[in-house]
This record gives sequence, structure tokens and C-alpha cells, in this order.
Amino acid sequence: MGSAKNRNSAERKARIEEMRRAEQARERRGRIITIGVSTVIVAALVVGGVVLVRSQTGDDEAAKPDKTTGKFVAGDDGVNTWKGKLASTHVETSVDYPMEPPVGGNHHRAWMNCNGDVYTEELRRENAVHSLEHGAVWVTYTSKAPKADVDALAAKVKQTPYTLMSPDEQQKDPIMLSAWGHQRTVKSADDPAVGKFFETYVQGKQTPEPGAACTGGLAE
Repeated sequence: MGSAKNRNSAERKARIEEMRRAEQARERRGRIITIGVSTVIVAALVVGGVVLVRSQTGDDEAAKPDKTTGKFVAGDDGVNTWKGKLASTHVETSVDYPMEPPVGGNHHRAWMNCNGDVYTEELRRENAVHSLEHGAVWVTYTSKAPKADVDALAAKVKQTPYTLMSPDEQQKDPIMLSAWGHQRTVKSADDPAVGKFFETYVQGKQTPEPGAACTGGLAE
């Protein structure tokens, strides 16, 4: 009898131990499955969030296409004024402007510093256009411009807040002055039209964002 009881007790303990091991195995499998499912859910949420952001960005850009239309109209004072609509959406891509140098249109969110800044290399147009939106006058010149004129214009720009200057080999004339929606050619640095253009268009009435900063942007 004692032997039978001992045998039954041993068998019961063995079954209990087997059941315990099985339960532990199920718990481990459950944890693994839970972790796996959680990982999949998190990954799906991350991917979904990225897709949503991209979708919203795409919708935002689609809702604000470049709608620049119109043409330059020459004035009696020698200033060409853009008659039509100049788009002004911030974009990350390059823009195919209908004029050179551009006087407006879609542009990058970062502006070129224009607190009397003189650049010796050509600027990315999308950044310079943003400076025009802030009310800056942009002086540009080609390699055909006399060095004396370039130096004199640089000196004037350095003394004038809300101006910037840079070379531009794609423009049609040796020296050009641009503001938002306005542009003209000048013959030399001592052309009276230079001073008049600065007086009229530096933070002039054409400025889409008067008082916006000309510092804190890009310096090169």
C-alpha cells in the first residue's frame, strides 16, 4: 500500500510538473506573440504616420501650385513692372522663373541675408526671391560690367539695409536692379536711376512682407 501511494504521489507530482512546464511554455509563447503583434502595430503606425505626413504635404503643395502669370510692362521711367500674378508659395524644389533675374514667384523658405550683403558667387534664385519678398533690392551684374561700377555698387549696397548684390551671368544686361515685381537696367553705378530705384523700392509699397527680417537667413 505504501509503495502504491508513493507511486501515485510521484506520478501526480510528475503530472503537476509537466502541467507547470506546459503552462510556462504557453506563457512564453504568449509573450512572444504579444511582443510580435505590438512590434507590427507600432511599425504600422509609424509607416501610416509617414504616409499621412507625405500625403498632407503633397496635398498642401497641390493646393498651392505656382500660379505666376503675366508679363513685364515697360514704364516711362525705365522700370519694368510685372503685370499679372506672382506666386509666393514656399517650395523645396527649384523654380523655373519666367524672368531673369526673377522678381517674384514661388521660393525657398530660407531667404538670403540682405542687410547690405555683397556676394561674390551666384545665388540660388529661390533664396534671393524670398529676400525680395521681404522688401529688398537685389543688384546683379555680369562679367561684362566694368570693375569700377561693380566696386561702386558694392559700396552702395554695403551702406544700405534691405539690399543685396551678386553676379548673374544669365541676365541680358551687365547691370540690373530688381525688387518684388519690378526691374530695370542701369548703364553704370553713377546712373541717377540707381539712387531712385533704391529710394522707391527698398521696403517700398510693393513689398509683400514689409518689416520682415533681412538677417538671420542664409549667408552663402
